[in-house]
Amino acid sequence: MKIAKDWEDYKVLATASGEKLERIGGYTFLRPDPQVIWNTDKHLSTNVDACYKRGDNKSGNWAKTKRLPQSFVISRKGVKFHIEPMSFKHICLFPEQAVNWDIMSSLIEKEKRTIKVLNLFAYTGGASIICALSGASVTHVDAAKSMIDIAKINAKLNGITNIRFIQDDCKKFVEREIRRGNKYDAIIMDPPSFGRGPHGETWKIEDNIYEFVKLCGELISDNPLFVLINSYTTGLQPTVMANILNSVIPNGKCEAYEIGLPTEEKNIILPCGCSAIKLFK
Repeated sequence: MKIAKDWEDYKVLATASGEKLERIGGYTFLRPDPQVIWNTDKHLSTNVDACYKRGDNKSGNWAKTKRLPQSFVISRKGVKFHIEPMSFKHICLFPEQAVNWDIMSSLIEKEKRTIKVLNLFAYTGGASIICALSGASVTHVDAAKSMIDIAKINAKLNGITNIRFIQDDCKKFVEREIRRGNKYDAIIMDPPSFGRGPHGETWKIEDNIYEFVKLCGELISDNPLFVLINSYTTGLQPTVMANILNSVIPNGKCEAYEIGLPTEEKNIILPCGCSAIKLFK
């Protein structure tokens, strides 16, 4: 497992009974986490600035104190990120992805050329921001306008102008890029476990990820740097993703790993999904 560290403004304080208590900026958040199926000695106080409670249909809402602003900014290694409590318990950031940001940043900075990066299912753009700050030219694709808007806020916070933002269905965008003959030196994807397209198309990661990765393989340049897949689907193990990458892209070396966050509890690491990266250098 690789652990996301070096956060100045983010920390997991405690975990127990399906919930995690976090300090984000100067505020405390309590929200569900499906991985937390254990109990610990630490009491998870409900006296927090934001508490997310699920409803009957898996959606839910935030109960917030008056001192919590609608949004605020936190940072890591000088990079700024917009934080805002959203529906389905999100905060506009996945802090554990710092593991992959550090890997991608190091790879890009070592190159003596501008790396052309495609970020699919790009959400609010953490990976896009890091790659752009490392010197890459980034194409950021997500189907949700609200997420694109926040990604643009993150770009503005960091003075970034070299990201091309595209609101589109990722599969359809990839198909069009293949027809156009466009190629990328690095491809990042963070597909959802389940979703529906604008015309009712169903996406289920276990059924669709192999063919999607295979399709993306047609966009890899003649001088590639990396292809990275991230998943929060509990049934999709790191070795499964490595097998997919190795089947579709036989050249290069693949590394697969769990990612997690440290906590203030003794001997407790919070698991946060897994990743697989195909390296060509």
